[in-house]
Amino acid sequence: MNITMIAAVARNRAIGFENQLLYWLPNDLKRFKALTTGHTIIMGRHTFESLPKGALPNRRNVVLSRTQSAFPGCDCYASLEEALSHCAPDEEIYIIGGAAVYAQAISLANRLCLTEVDDIPDQADAFFPAYQEGWREESREAHDTDEKHHQRYAFVDYVRE
Repeated sequence: MNITMIAAVARNRAIGFENQLLYWLPNDLKRFKALTTGHTIIMGRHTFESLPKGALPNRRNVVLSRTQSAFPGCDCYASLEEALSHCAPDEEIYIIGGAAVYAQAISLANRLCLTEVDDIPDQADAFFPAYQEGWREESREAHDTDEKHHQRYAFVDYVRE
């Protein structure tokens, strides 16, 4: 089973504030769509609730919730372990958040597809787990600011060592 964690992270590993993304980076959203389309995405309930139009199209949406058992257009399971037990061995799985789901999945993932944003936000209440140990950088594509991207950022892929 291939498990990839995908996120946009600030220099301090911040990923969100009040159930919203910290950065609006159109190229990051395009990359997210390109990587996850046609695959399974697993997210927590709060992440699902933050999606503007609900379930993301052309993907198998899986929501983890201990308190709710149905989400429109999604499979729902009470735990990450239960969700993974309902995935095929050759399924490409992307963990898309939030912080608690990332914390549970970091030991199971074999790949990280991160957008590392060259910024530390004023406010953040959700953080990506530490990933300095046990991961090897596989590729890096740096981007400068432009009219649509107000922070410098890099698409960085890591594989487990």
